[in-house]
Amino acid sequence: MNVIIFFGGKSGEHEVSLRSAAAVARNIDATKHSIALVGITKDGRWYLQSESELERVKKDASAGFIIVEDETKAVSVVPGGGANGAFRVGGEAIACDVAFPVLHGTYGEDGTIQGLFEMANIAYAGCGTMSSALTMDKEKTKAVWRQAGLPVVPYICLERSDKANTDEFSTIVAKIIDTLSFPLFVKPCCAGSSDGANKAENEEALLAAIDEAFLWDDKILIEKAINAREIECSVTGNSVIADGICTEANVRAYIPGEIAPNHTFYSYDAKYNDPNGADLLIPANVDQKMLENIRQLAIKAYAAVDASGLSRVDFFLDRDTGSLYLNEINTMPGFTQISMFPKLCQAAGTSYPELMDILLEEAVSRAKIRSKLKTSR
Repeated sequence: MNVIIFFGGKSGEHEVSLRSAAAVARNIDATKHSIALVGITKDGRWYLQSESELERVKKDASAGFIIVEDETKAVSVVPGGGANGAFRVGGEAIACDVAFPVLHGTYGEDGTIQGLFEMANIAYAGCGTMSSALTMDKEKTKAVWRQAGLPVVPYICLERSDKANTDEFSTIVAKIIDTLSFPLFVKPCCAGSSDGANKAENEEALLAAIDEAFLWDDKILIEKAINAREIECSVTGNSVIADGICTEANVRAYIPGEIAPNHTFYSYDAKYNDPNGADLLIPANVDQKMLENIRQLAIKAYAAVDASGLSRVDFFLDRDTGSLYLNEINTMPGFTQISMFPKLCQAAGTSYPELMDILLEEAVSRAKIRSKLKTSR
């Protein structure tokens, strides 16, 4: 099939996307699929990339994509255009049976581009518009999980308007400290890769962390920092359309792994810049009963937000009490050579190329099923 990989994007995770997308491109079976590349700049412009760029990253396992901004290769989108007309360059269509948006964070993982693909009538890998938008917001995701009876760490949400009145804000901060107590984690609700996230041990650090988080988003989350081990579980499939007949829709949770950060917490630097930023333990160092509990809870969390295609579900395992909590869900997790999502799948016996086929086939199956739904009388 004809696959277009989208990468880059108007996001704080732009550089991570360049590396993730290159790894995806290297592992899509070229004997089965034709690959085209669309790079999205930091200001949101789309450009078709050359075949030589694809060959370059295939020859270098450590390379990330580089976006060339050639105005003669600027991409336009035609609503309703479908596989042979949705994406065009210079009046010529780029064939696209499946779009693979390897885009992390804003304008890629938040439902915006998924909605565009829906309007263009294009099959795409990953979660749909609603679940992508919902899970990009950490506070709304936790609210849905709590409604579904799933465990989350105690938290309080702040909006930028809460800082408008100094006296009222001081009261809010006092309530946060009294309710949750130190230490605390402060993070933007709608940013990824730990951008803008900080740990606070006292009020001064809390106020600084709040200011930093508000640089990234208009709404932030403050959580009780438990003495936690960080566990992650990869999930694929589509719980909404799974009917036992469409095998691509079968939901599967893979072997859980554990992140052992060598930093204060699993920060952006620990994830992407420091090769020794964390130890990855696969499987996680827990007993078989806990491994299975994690897998089953990952499936419940995935289904509660109507996820499809793929996600990585992240957990906290309290060292002091043994309690298991949901942390967050990433609907387009990292695909770099050191990323947990593909590693967890590989540990369960699914190779990287096989994983790519699963995601592409699920995208096509979902689009076929949706195409049969009525949209008018």
